[in-house]
Amino acid sequence: MTSPLLSRPGAVAVQSDPGGAVTGSVAAHYGEPLPEQRRAAEGVVLVDRSDRDVVAVPGPDRLSWLHSLTSQHLERLPDGAGTEALVLSPHGHVEHHVVVADLAGTTWLDTEPGAGTELAGWLDRMRFMLRVEPALVTDAWAVLTLVGPRTDDVLAAAGLPRPAEPYEVQATDGGGWVRRMPPLGDGVPTVDLLVPRAAVADRADALLGAGAVLAGVDALAALAVEAHRPRLGADSDHRTIPNETPWLSTAVHLEKGCYRGQETVARVHNLGRPPRRLVLVHLDGMSEQLPPPGTPVTAGAREVGRLGTVVRHHELGVVGLALLKSATLEKEPLPELRAGETVVVVDPDDLVVTTDDTVLAARERVRAVRSATIGR
Repeated sequence: MTSPLLSRPGAVAVQSDPGGAVTGSVAAHYGEPLPEQRRAAEGVVLVDRSDRDVVAVPGPDRLSWLHSLTSQHLERLPDGAGTEALVLSPHGHVEHHVVVADLAGTTWLDTEPGAGTELAGWLDRMRFMLRVEPALVTDAWAVLTLVGPRTDDVLAAAGLPRPAEPYEVQATDGGGWVRRMPPLGDGVPTVDLLVPRAAVADRADALLGAGAVLAGVDALAALAVEAHRPRLGADSDHRTIPNETPWLSTAVHLEKGCYRGQETVARVHNLGRPPRRLVLVHLDGMSEQLPPPGTPVTAGAREVGRLGTVVRHHELGVVGLALLKSATLEKEPLPELRAGETVVVVDPDDLVVTTDDTVLAARERVRAVRSATIGR
């Protein structure tokens, strides 16, 4: 479904979603990719994320049922609260990532574009005799996101609630809600809004009239990369386990057992060393084309990981997320890494190091990469 906001001046559609779903339904940007990022970091922007899939789960057994199926502790989730959760394979590999909101007898799960059909189908097959009615409702509901230090001012001016704590959810007129999310970028406030799809244009106009400025999903992606916020399918692959990513702290309850894949999560957590780690990397930026998600990262002739989302950041230059082998990250000195012909340097703050010399050398390499980045 093409968003009505894609007809706004300057809109350039997303042609291929990093998670693998070809969308063309929302804007990558509105003609000013880097200024849109700056507005998000310094003011407030409205990002159209109506390509995200939405699954609604009403029914009195919904929370205990979802608790048994996912990595998160949902059984006693209060009304007006949210969280994140994963669906894992029997071997602990991440199959689905959802952001949760529970309000007035319905649990809402929003997930990556194109992932909702498979998720809703799997949930339907797992109902058995329980009182739950999972349904894909993307046709009826859409997600919008406000990002920026002035987010609360815009919500107040638009007459919308202002949840205070991360994942707090408050109802809006028409059955939708506002959900506070953890900050992006360097502590940038973020809220999601669930809006009736027929009201997307009207809600957007109200928010724009209250002081927000339109920005595309590329601006959101840049701040998400800076915050080490992975996306399923772009920053993960079929072998990814939660322990390799920040999802271990945001979407996994480590004291909860008896869910599919739990044994792998617990074993790797107790060992304290996952096979790979998600890290921020700096790229030389010499090519006009950014490497796509899944591009192998090599050290000499050896493949040591994969790139995920790569963006042109308004301050950091060309950066991305990468899943790299823990053994590689622990080497001193760190070997030279490449993605094809592109030089890849791990951000010093993400290195596992024991000597100051290693940190200083990594920082010098980051400076050299940034100086070669387009637009720096």
